[in-house]
Amino acid sequence: MRKTILSLALFLAASFLVAADAKSIYDFTMNSIDGQPVSLKSYKGKVVLLVNVASKCGYTPQYKGLEALYEKYKDKGFVIVGVPANNFMQQEPGTNEEIKTFCSRKYNVTFPMMSKVSVLGDDKTPLYRYLTDKNSDPKFAGDIKWNFTKFLFDRNGNPVARFEPAVTPDSPEVQSAVESALGK
Repeated sequence: MRKTILSLALFLAASFLVAADAKSIYDFTMNSIDGQPVSLKSYKGKVVLLVNVASKCGYTPQYKGLEALYEKYKDKGFVIVGVPANNFMQQEPGTNEEIKTFCSRKYNVTFPMMSKVSVLGDDKTPLYRYLTDKNSDPKFAGDIKWNFTKFLFDRNGNPVARFEPAVTPDSPEVQSAVESALGK
């Protein structure tokens, strides 16, 4: 028990340090849905839409719109990164393999998916500590309120928009913001 508490304390301390030292999303590495490390630097030069996703949510059908958006703009330097999280009413209870299977079978998702993480609370992953911290991003910061919150970054990793869950990927606001970021 004591070892577990110490391990958690070390993890949290490291998370705070990484988030505090970060200058952009490129300073983070996450695991892919298959468990392989993915440096977000690999998306440098692309417009990135980062979305916390869940398989059993009222917003889950947005996967269809996300995939359509990805297909429409991926050849112009656009990428969507799906980040499964189980923070809201346990709406992402599955394993990474179950999530991957669900996304590919039900919604034909081809955009990159990361391993399930926490986006809220004491165990929040470092990337989401950074995204929601008012010191690192005063304009778009604030706690994640629900599944399918979307953050848009320009080709230099700078945040340019945040869309709350009810704003769908096919909405004029999202389409316009993506096209504007791609044009710069």
